[in-house]
Amino acid sequence: MGSRNNVTEFILLGLTQSPEGQKVLFVAFLLIYIVTIVGNLLIMVTIMYSPSLGSPMYFFLAYLSFIDTVYSTAIAPKMIVDLLYEKKTISFQACMTQVFAAHFFGCMEIFVLILMAFDRYVAICKPLRYTAIMSRRVCGVLVILAWVGSCIHSLAQIFLALQLPFCGPNVIDHYFCDLQPLLKLACKDTYVINLLVVFNSGAICMASFIILLISYVVILYSLRNHSAEGRQKALSTCTSHFIVIVIFFGPCIFIYTRPPTTFPVDKMVTVFYTIGTPLLNPLIYTLRNAEVKTAMKNLWCSKV
Repeated sequence: MGSRNNVTEFILLGLTQSPEGQKVLFVAFLLIYIVTIVGNLLIMVTIMYSPSLGSPMYFFLAYLSFIDTVYSTAIAPKMIVDLLYEKKTISFQACMTQVFAAHFFGCMEIFVLILMAFDRYVAICKPLRYTAIMSRRVCGVLVILAWVGSCIHSLAQIFLALQLPFCGPNVIDHYFCDLQPLLKLACKDTYVINLLVVFNSGAICMASFIILLISYVVILYSLRNHSAEGRQKALSTCTSHFIVIVIFFGPCIFIYTRPPTTFPVDKMVTVFYTIGTPLLNPLIYTLRNAEVKTAMKNLWCSKV
């Protein structure tokens, strides 16, 4: 830990200081969180109990829903409860835990999106070898590697956070703990640490986004050899994936790949990938996927 640390808790300013605005945001984000949890749990249960959704694509989709559920829970409940109070505090230990959890599950989401793109690449570009390449064992190993990679990333982030000495100022101009706002409170030059944050988080976001873009360009190029029906089905699936990628990576790149400067819009941009993406994923994947919608009808209508 840093050589000097006189701070035992931090004060979060949240999204707004207006009492009226906080009441409106409390209702809005509570509804969003409930829909997020219910929607993602619905997808997980549907995939688990629907034999027609046994392909690797839905295996990864179930994992994505699980990650969205936990990722949202690491940030949203604290933010929602804080909207009821004038003074929003978080202990030093809880703040470090939130930094770790947010980066762990955020990085896990990135890796699962890459795995989903890889699955689509194999299914469309190498259909004859698909079942051999994307076996259950291979999918399990890929998920384990994603967990390991996320753990390494988040441990690096928390290591950097614990190197920061806090000598007095403890007001975080944000609605949750993250490295960028914490860097502003440290009582030492944070230029090198910020470069390490950009190298860690920023590089992962940018490199993953480029890899995903290239993979979908290759997939789209290979579709020229498919039938019209095959192209339409593949395009529908890939479009859903691409929408999620843009919504998630756009804000991430904006926040984590720049010098240590802050803008008034930062908090609203962060809402997109911490709150918005976990909400939109189940909506996008269910509304644009006929197989998931059919499986939901068959499963839940039979239960009723």
